[in-house]
Amino acid sequence: MENMYDAYDAVIIGTGIAGLTCGINLKEAGKKVLLITKESAISDTNTHHAQGGIIAWRKDDTAESLEKDILEAGCEYNNSSAVRELSENGPRLVIDFLIDHTGTRFDHNDAGELDYTEEAAHTHRRIVHYQDLTGEEIQRSLTAYAEKTGLQILTNTTAVDLVTNNHHSLDTQELYAVREVMGVYALDNSSGNVRKIPAHNVILATGGIGNLYQHTTNPKSATGDGIAMAYRAGADIINAEFVQFHPTALFHRDIKRFLISESLRGEGAKLLDSKGRRFMQDYSKLQDLAPRDVVARSIYNKMGEDGSEHVLLDLASHYTGTEPIEKRFSKIYSTCLEGGIDITREPIPVVPAAHYFCGGIKVDVSGATSIGNLFAIGEVSCTGLHGANRLASTSLLEGLLWGKNCADSIIRSRNRITAGRFDAIPDWSTPESGTEFDPLLLKQDWQEIKMTMWNYAGIVRTSRGLKRARADLSYFSHRIFDFYQSSAMNKEIIELRNAVICAGIIVNAALHNTRPIGCHYIADR
Repeated sequence: MENMYDAYDAVIIGTGIAGLTCGINLKEAGKKVLLITKESAISDTNTHHAQGGIIAWRKDDTAESLEKDILEAGCEYNNSSAVRELSENGPRLVIDFLIDHTGTRFDHNDAGELDYTEEAAHTHRRIVHYQDLTGEEIQRSLTAYAEKTGLQILTNTTAVDLVTNNHHSLDTQELYAVREVMGVYALDNSSGNVRKIPAHNVILATGGIGNLYQHTTNPKSATGDGIAMAYRAGADIINAEFVQFHPTALFHRDIKRFLISESLRGEGAKLLDSKGRRFMQDYSKLQDLAPRDVVARSIYNKMGEDGSEHVLLDLASHYTGTEPIEKRFSKIYSTCLEGGIDITREPIPVVPAAHYFCGGIKVDVSGATSIGNLFAIGEVSCTGLHGANRLASTSLLEGLLWGKNCADSIIRSRNRITAGRFDAIPDWSTPESGTEFDPLLLKQDWQEIKMTMWNYAGIVRTSRGLKRARADLSYFSHRIFDFYQSSAMNKEIIELRNAVICAGIIVNAALHNTRPIGCHYIADR
């Protein structure tokens, strides 16, 4: 039985920009910290796949200007205090923490200054980048720095459930106490054993929900784990109806989940219909640089009108950058070339795809949730920053800033859980005869969830479609929960259970909010 002296000051679930930033700051403050990821590689995160860039401080830009842009993109649905926090404190952190502290590299111009690019709905060129590999470079630098600090990171470790006093403690008096998180139950993917990890604080940094949809730019790991765990523990989830679809994912038979960054349009690229004609002027005065929800819907509608499976993005004919395309967008260039597309000579076939979850676990400026000792940072959380639609390149900055804010809050805190309370938490109870399930059944359940969400809770929604989705998901969930109860524990069944819970949360939120706004577009309202 583990006791207080085995407890971590903080267990962080997730190894993207938010989780690593929080972990580094806690470790450097002398805290006992553990990061876990269900994947075999620390870098298997949404952060790693981010291409475009991150908002950074620039002397001729202002917090007021950034704040205005965020609010306009978010349809004024934003949490004004979160917008102010990021606008005032976020951009400078890119310089102070990423560049000066952890050694993250960003591109510079011929004058040796940071090379700022533009993305849709920004009124300033305020986004720094490392070619089109920004997320990969941030992931690399943070991971390397974390390793130098000796930060403990466990891979192949899947969080199963949050430990709470009300639900898990053998001390009946805990039933009457205020709800608190006291650690996490986690599966060793290799052995199949579930261990109890006691902690004074748990930080969810598990990323998004993209794999609930048939088409997504997210890695396979984005299955809504943190949201589902927090929901089961009783935490508040808000704005779940706002799922942002990126307008331009590569449409290719053999290359899946590949994002064509919005920064291509920031550098002049234009959207064309199947006949090679520009069309965004028919949908928005901002044309190709309209907010993402507008562009994604416009493409969706154009595809419907033309009966086409995709539209085209022409960079070659309209590029305004100074560097050669193959250098400025090296990752996109090489990936497309592998698929037989030379972006320096021909347009890129693109289609909208699920990209970013603007909702999530409700948190304050420090990432604290509605449950004691539980924090959420990054995409899994909802600070209210994004409102009804995320402004480009704010998400990495949000993860960075709230990762630091969360660490600062824990460092200041004097809250400690006593040894006796930890001792009252039992070890995980494993069923004596867990059965192996048929992987084909699991694949079928996944496909049904993805198609249901894509068809009924996607870019364009209807009230009737959402009600159909709710009924279908209710049916799927009963079957999946039976799977979970009777099957031998593994990562795949845990992800499936989390996914169907998250899908239900999104659909119910979409039904509850009858006002079409931002990413939540209801065609019959």
